[in-house]
Amino acid sequence: MNYKTLIGLEIHVELSTKSKMFCSCKNQFGLAPNTSVCPICLGHPGALPLMNKRAVEYATMAGLAFNCKINQEFKMDRKKYFYPDLTKGYQITQQDQPLCTEGYIEISNGGENKKIRLERIHIEEDTGKSIHNENGNTLMDYNRAGVPLIEIVSKPDMQSGLQAKEFLTNLRETLRFLSISDVKMEQGSLRCDVNINIVAEDDSFKTAISEIKNLNSFKAVEKAIEFEEKRHLEMASKSEKGVKETRRWDESTNSTIPMRKKEEGNDYRFSVEGDITKTVLSDEFIENVRKNLPELPHEKMERFIEEYKLPEYDADILSRSIALSNYFEKSAKLTQDPVLTSNWLLSDVLRRVNEAEIDFEEVQMSVENFSKLLLLVKEKKINNNTGKKVLRTLFEQNFDPEEYVKENGLIQLNDDSQLEEIVNKVLEENPQSIEDIKNGKDRAFGYLVGQCMKMSKGKGNPQRFNELIREKIQ
Repeated sequence: MNYKTLIGLEIHVELSTKSKMFCSCKNQFGLAPNTSVCPICLGHPGALPLMNKRAVEYATMAGLAFNCKINQEFKMDRKKYFYPDLTKGYQITQQDQPLCTEGYIEISNGGENKKIRLERIHIEEDTGKSIHNENGNTLMDYNRAGVPLIEIVSKPDMQSGLQAKEFLTNLRETLRFLSISDVKMEQGSLRCDVNINIVAEDDSFKTAISEIKNLNSFKAVEKAIEFEEKRHLEMASKSEKGVKETRRWDESTNSTIPMRKKEEGNDYRFSVEGDITKTVLSDEFIENVRKNLPELPHEKMERFIEEYKLPEYDADILSRSIALSNYFEKSAKLTQDPVLTSNWLLSDVLRRVNEAEIDFEEVQMSVENFSKLLLLVKEKKINNNTGKKVLRTLFEQNFDPEEYVKENGLIQLNDDSQLEEIVNKVLEENPQSIEDIKNGKDRAFGYLVGQCMKMSKGKGNPQRFNELIREKIQ
């Protein structure tokens, strides 16, 4: 029997507002434990919450960017459960009237675009943080309690870990473009849960949905999905449906481990949040948010093609990351050569980024120094090969390339008398190559140029070497 995998994601994103969702406590990562708390976010009796308008604005921005319908009238609800990090005994969230519904995010799927549908984007507050120490004690930090969140829930439209990873990458970069969250998984400002099961193609059999938590990287998401897909297929081969449960990802064993049976919605005993009145957004509010949306990736790609005359593929890659696109534009302005800048970024620089396994925003090489290096190549003060060698060191150490090439004697030889002397010597030592060229074997040109470069210790102008060799042989 053939099966298809169904994958849906639930993504929690902390919003970068100055204050928390329902109080004026500072919303800032890294503060000393329990120093940004008050009676409201600690859930003291009689404390009344007040909606953070900026958080609603940010959530609306996300909804519009992800092609959602913005529901002008919404309410807040209480999701009741007991856990030490939930000081009130309930979480203020949205159940049946979320701010945003429908929508989609596009990913590439075998060369074609695929729309991953969104079920909803709703607003809620974050919980406190449990810290487990080596003595077996659990310490509570409530600085995070009450921080504004949006939860983005997708439809089960993904079929592989690779698709889920690309979906998350596109989602994260769009949120970065919007500047509504720093989306740092290592700090918990972006957290992802996976829902996965498999279904027979004729719908005659399906496994119970597993929810996977404790995923702290996109790579972990991809690996957890691959593990669960295999586990579900093994269950299906034995005609076992399994149970609807929550599992956690264990990095040490590269496997998922059962945590508890999955709660149903009615287990949370949802009720309307009576301390916050129903909210109605005006047409003016939504239109103002729409007008002030920043340039989004697809818009940036179109502008790069039009303004910088870049190929569609190059413009697409450059516009997917706000850090990369900003770096490109700043450098292109300094070099006055967007095509040269794009070529070096997409080949040599991104290769270094991938080898180092870092995000582009972690690149230490300054725009100014990178642009200086490109200008040295463009103005033929150093040749292309020397430039690539300098880039390897520059990427790791970030120095002034102009000073570096002078100190290391890398300035390109452009003096014809010096170049001609080298060419004469190379031709004298390689008579067979001259005969090969006369017999139509043009590959020998490349060999002779290579010998000239070797004799000049890589500092000669390869184009001029080529011209001089042709002139002398002809």
